[in-house]
Amino acid sequence: MKLQFKVQQYQTDAVDGVVDVFSGQPYADGVKYRMDPGKAAAPTLVDDAGLRNAEIALTPLQILTNVHGVQRARGLELVKDLKDPVKKSAAPINLDIEMETGTGKTYVYIKTIMELHKRYGWSKYIVVVPSIAIREGVKKSFDVTAEHFQQLYGTKPRTFIYNSSRLHEVERFSSDSGVQVMIINIQAFNATGKDARRIYEVLDDFQSRKPIDVIAANRPILIIDEPQKIEGDAKKPSKSLEALAAFNALFALRYSATHKIQRTKVHRLDAIDAYNQKLVKKIAVRGITVKHLAGSSAYLYVDGLEVGKGADFPKARVELEVQTAQGIRRQVKRLSQGMNLHDISGGIEAYKGLFIRDVDANRDIVELSNGDMIGAGEVTQDVAEDQKRRIQIREVIRAHLDKERQLFAQGIKALSLFFIDEVAKYRDYDREDTLGEYARVFEEEYEAVLADFLGQLDLDDAAERYRKHVEAIPVRSTHEGYFSIDKRTGRSVDGKIAARGDFAGQSDDVDAYDLILKDKERLLSFEEPVRFIWSHSALREGWDNPNVFVMGMLKKSDNTTTRRQEIGRGLRLSVDQHGERMDNPVTVHDINELTVVTDESYTDFVTALQKEIIESLSARPRKASVDYFTGKQIKLADGTTSVLEKSIAQSLYNHLVRHDYTDDDGLVTQAYKDARADGTLAAPTAEALKPMIDFVWPLVDALYLDIPKPVDGRKPKKIPFNEANFKKREFQELWSRINHKAVYQVEFDSDELIKNCIRTLDKSLNVTVMQYLVEAGKQVVGLELEQLEAGTGFKVSETKVEHSAVSSGSTVKYDLLGEIAEKTQLTRRTCAAILTHINPGTFAKFKQNPEQFITEAARLINEQKATVIVEHLTYDPLDHRYDSSIFTENQAAQDLSKAGDKLKKSVYEYVVADSKVERSFVEKLDVSDEVVVYSKLPRGFSIPTPVGDYNPDWAIAFRDDTTKIKHVYFVAETKGSMSTLQLKGVETAKIECARKFFNSLDKTDVKYDVVTDYTELMQLVTA
Repeated sequence: MKLQFKVQQYQTDAVDGVVDVFSGQPYADGVKYRMDPGKAAAPTLVDDAGLRNAEIALTPLQILTNVHGVQRARGLELVKDLKDPVKKSAAPINLDIEMETGTGKTYVYIKTIMELHKRYGWSKYIVVVPSIAIREGVKKSFDVTAEHFQQLYGTKPRTFIYNSSRLHEVERFSSDSGVQVMIINIQAFNATGKDARRIYEVLDDFQSRKPIDVIAANRPILIIDEPQKIEGDAKKPSKSLEALAAFNALFALRYSATHKIQRTKVHRLDAIDAYNQKLVKKIAVRGITVKHLAGSSAYLYVDGLEVGKGADFPKARVELEVQTAQGIRRQVKRLSQGMNLHDISGGIEAYKGLFIRDVDANRDIVELSNGDMIGAGEVTQDVAEDQKRRIQIREVIRAHLDKERQLFAQGIKALSLFFIDEVAKYRDYDREDTLGEYARVFEEEYEAVLADFLGQLDLDDAAERYRKHVEAIPVRSTHEGYFSIDKRTGRSVDGKIAARGDFAGQSDDVDAYDLILKDKERLLSFEEPVRFIWSHSALREGWDNPNVFVMGMLKKSDNTTTRRQEIGRGLRLSVDQHGERMDNPVTVHDINELTVVTDESYTDFVTALQKEIIESLSARPRKASVDYFTGKQIKLADGTTSVLEKSIAQSLYNHLVRHDYTDDDGLVTQAYKDARADGTLAAPTAEALKPMIDFVWPLVDALYLDIPKPVDGRKPKKIPFNEANFKKREFQELWSRINHKAVYQVEFDSDELIKNCIRTLDKSLNVTVMQYLVEAGKQVVGLELEQLEAGTGFKVSETKVEHSAVSSGSTVKYDLLGEIAEKTQLTRRTCAAILTHINPGTFAKFKQNPEQFITEAARLINEQKATVIVEHLTYDPLDHRYDSSIFTENQAAQDLSKAGDKLKKSVYEYVVADSKVERSFVEKLDVSDEVVVYSKLPRGFSIPTPVGDYNPDWAIAFRDDTTKIKHVYFVAETKGSMSTLQLKGVETAKIECARKFFNSLDKTDVKYDVVTDYTELMQLVTA
């Protein structure tokens, strides 16, 4: 397998947040300097030149202005200056990039490196990481993305891991052109070991030079990965932070999900943003709770509840003690309402008089005849540690099989990860089979759970293919441990973990991570039998294979590892067998769900996790105020941006207060959240606010911490399929009309696009005048050769900023056509036709600020391109059709507690509504005399559009035996508001594309439209 990479806008936004800070910096492909050849160097080396990064030419004021522009565009608080909050600093300028775990921050900073080199010529970079584990993972990321970046930039970074015994690589880092990247873990230059000290020492094998001096002469740009693990905090900065200053960095970029020291933040993608944008997996939790029943000694563990088609459903999977020929054993039984536990147990006295009074799948509880209620995940007796671990292992296996069955047909391999306290629990070398306690329990439980699971599978082709796949994998081959290797014995051992200092809790053992980090592509293949992985010290710092879907926390909780760190290794979105990322926004969370199996209750785990997330968001604004809104930048419908003036900010704040959308403390109220969700927000009275009101709501949304709450992993269940409703003539007629697959094409006149672009550029293209810095200086008295060579022979006595209307082309080489062609995906010929026909005064703006000219021109051209595409889009239905199996196969489980009552006319027996609007719509449909049958269309049914696949909401068949109904077959999209401005731009485009798709079908008696409620639907079908 080969992992595939693609350009994603959210990652590009993070890159731009850094690159735009230096807008106006002249391009310089390195500055030559005379390298220190060392005392032992051969004479030929004296003339060799190094190639260091050019100095920053912008003034602090210019950089601050750029920073403010970046922060406004991202809704970040504006910094007052660029000063560092602590005296000890890695560089004069430190920029924070906040990115939630699993969103690809390593990819982002590699792309940032490439973009900085492309824009400004900077080529020397040092990536500093807190541990060997992360170092190995970063090097792997550089390797696997090299081809991708070669295609994007025509070059790729040359990387090496710093090693004090391979100092020739440092020499090459200094002398070679192109992008040079040194990766170094903090222990390599900030520890007491002999190897770590070598970087500061004059070395005979390095021509009597200090490696740190040779590195520092390059004026490298620092990339600090996980700085909170390196720098300490503002009150007590670590020694590592002081050590970073020795690199003499041009500036430092700090990438983390949890910055401890807040510096100049230029991008934020926190836990809430990542979840809402569907960039990480959603989380489900299966906890275990001990429930004490008064006066009862009966052991019961409710594993979960199942729904199905038969009269004896729902059923509960319950573990209880059973009298067998080998004595009393604990077994899992499927129990229905009315079953006698005393009989099921084989006559064990503790269960006498107990039977199942009710099995409630909506509330996920089992009610006993004595009135006691036991929820899924609850055990009725105190259980020993070994029994609790056995339950957890079983839960991991069951959760794995549930997820694996769903994903197998889609070509996605599911992996599960166990975290344990010590290797001996998994690997026991005193036994012939070398299986530790947990490994033996795993194999016992796996065989039992798999047999039960396969016995419940549907009898269809997809299920049969899955059955053959898992039955071909021996239990001994499907689990493996990844631990440190004892080099003397070759055996797995507990890794070497630092106990104190800056690196407490981190392993320095390279062998611990070889397989788990370097061969992760192999683990993603169906040909590799390993599906269950056991790990020890990698818990907090290394393993991030994208296809981890289940985690078993067999490791005891401690104070050094947070729940966020524990689950962070599994948040990355999964990939299929082709290495393609599963990030379709329609189905992303149906596929990407991480189930965490823990030994504490669901409530306790979720409460603690959400508390940690809230604490990590401490820097995020929470209160509405005039000051908060003033100066914020918003994007309007035409793609232009606007900065909120204080008068507009005042009007907006007054509007929120007037309608009780904020409370006395400025916090957003539930009234606002409900109105926002339902599309019923009050319209403003202030005239200046009216045209932009729909575009300022995201600023209000950003104020409340709507923390995504992990679901209870036992509650989601497959919704039973109503086969009788599906086979009704009316639904089959409707389905046969809409189940075409289709392709779209866009045929438009290039001249039309060119004319539109010329007109728009002449009317709307605005750029700011470029500034440049003028410095005056005097030669230093008593100048020495070393000062001249180092460029410090002159002292600046005066600086001033000038505005330029003259092209900076003498220092900055721009491929104008190439840049715009790349950003618009148009040919150079088309771009040339546009640019050569705009007014001379418009084109002259290129000289004022080339970079902004390119960016703004590309944006305006893309807007016109999008408009033309939608206008000229046509669909061609194919003979190939969607199979009806998409209604049953690979459908995600749903939380029935949100489903309402069982439905009579639906193809599914329950519908989980996305909103109050949808819930009301379903209730009216199900009791309507005019409706025969309807269905929430499955996620597998989608219409291709230029802006992404589109999945309509409903297919409805009305009675055809009345003249009242004009449109028997209807496909509907339900929305809380019909205001175009209250629909997202992409969503609006998809709806317009869907109209064209349904109009293209052979059968014209299918009507498609957007409705707000059932009343409006009836108006449309009777019109």
